[in-house]
Amino acid sequence: MAITQPKIRALEAHPIKQEGQDYILLRDPEGIAVEPALLTPAAYFLAMHFDGSASLLDLQAAFTRQFGEILPSEQLAGLIDGLDRGYFLDSPRFAERIREINDEYMDAAARPPFLAGLAYDKDPGRLRAEVASYFARSGAPGAIPAPRNDGPGLRGLISPHIDPNRGGAAYAHAYGELLTRERPELVVILGTSHYGLGGELFAATTKDYATPLGTVATDRDFVAQLAAMYEGDLVAGELAHRNEHSIEFQALFLAWALGTAGYQIVPILVGSFHQMVARGEAPAREPRVRSFLDAMRNALAADSRSTLILAGVDFAHVGRKFGDSFAADQEVAEWIAREDRMLIENIERGDPDGFFATISKDRDARKICGLSPMYTQLELLRGRPGRLLMHDIAMEPQTESLVSFASLAID
Repeated sequence: MAITQPKIRALEAHPIKQEGQDYILLRDPEGIAVEPALLTPAAYFLAMHFDGSASLLDLQAAFTRQFGEILPSEQLAGLIDGLDRGYFLDSPRFAERIREINDEYMDAAARPPFLAGLAYDKDPGRLRAEVASYFARSGAPGAIPAPRNDGPGLRGLISPHIDPNRGGAAYAHAYGELLTRERPELVVILGTSHYGLGGELFAATTKDYATPLGTVATDRDFVAQLAAMYEGDLVAGELAHRNEHSIEFQALFLAWALGTAGYQIVPILVGSFHQMVARGEAPAREPRVRSFLDAMRNALAADSRSTLILAGVDFAHVGRKFGDSFAADQEVAEWIAREDRMLIENIERGDPDGFFATISKDRDARKICGLSPMYTQLELLRGRPGRLLMHDIAMEPQTESLVSFASLAID
């Protein structure tokens, strides 16, 4: 059936030049559309009018007003069909593909490495060389520490979830620190959910996490016990794990640092706490958050293994790309560094109340995308001292934006 009111999906758009011509590259952050789409500026203009309500005649009229030319119906139909075939439109074809992908994912024993070959090398040898190169970057630890197992185990670790190419030095600090400590036998990974959890605040998965360096095993029994004690539905949002990178990157670096034997993971995505920020209410008072914290504390108390609580998080997201009316320049970067320092001081004190107060004082104006996992981690490790390993800011001149992130060890 022909689409008469096309609707474009939420996509990333990047201007590029190719053979001297201007184009817009459309990329699907969810990975449903595997190949990007290359559009002329005129085609991009039309695609941005695909709001699900505009008819074909409306689109042709908009094109004529903009460019002073008549758009043939067959050209418009060709653009719509091409975008639909590539899964860039919210359409029956896309809905069917989603059902297929979800069925494939739920039937699999392990979550595949979604970003292998995109955010990091999928070849094991080249990947190890890539990680090694992060240690030689400016601000990085330098030489890769020799693995040891005699240092006291870490109770918590904060690592970035920015793409490794930009955050490599901070990843090197986090996982280099882990190399020098007693190996954990259980790693609870708290990751930011960037795409929502369908109304839930926490989502676990029973799937192992596959990486190019091997598969990291999930402790299914622990997840089942946790789910039984939690008052909400801990697996209702499990599909969100399929394309979420915040835990994928941690599984990758765990496999690099610890191998894939001798420990298990508990992967949990944490949804937004921003309604609590708006109300100025500490998340621990929210019934679902309180229930999760109680369930996790009880499950850990009943487990005799050495445990690491790992948060895969970033800090500030500021600038035009993230909806701000201002560009992220050097002055803004200095402001972010000062504000992040105050946030980090709360982590160093093991103070979740101060951490939340520091963010909520301006209603999270800096858009801390690791707010929920870090707060949860700090509540579970309340009073444990933290130590800053590295703080960094990635500037994005092309989007007039920035992202800040840090690595911290919690003893």
